[in-house]
Amino acid sequence: QVQLVESGGGLVQAGGSLRLSCAASGSIAAVNTMGWYRQAPGKQRELVATISRIGTTYYPPSVKGRFTISRDNNKAVYLQMNSLKPDDTAVYYCKGKNYAGFDYWGEGTLVTVSS
Repeated sequence: QVQLVESGGGLVQAGGSLRLSCAASGSIAAVNTMGWYRQAPGKQRELVATISRIGTTYYPPSVKGRFTISRDNNKAVYLQMNSLKPDDTAVYYCKGKNYAGFDYWGEGTLVTVSS
């Protein structure tokens, strides 16, 4: 089992920055890819960023160039968010995937971007 706990969400004005953190505990040696997802009210959960065990990253066009994902081995994963827009308002979730393909999710942290 892997436990993930997010922190760092809050209220920020458009154009501002936030840094989200996700602390991992439990069977962290089994974690391969880690990532961030978000879900806005009335919308499906969507991918924000992923990072592999060797540091390969992926960002969808909506956040590329503004968000940066990083990780501290399997202990934590971070999301630096710059140039935030009101459309970035959502609950942000941390996810870890183990080598068997099983997904672990955190409880989420709310990010609100005011215009």
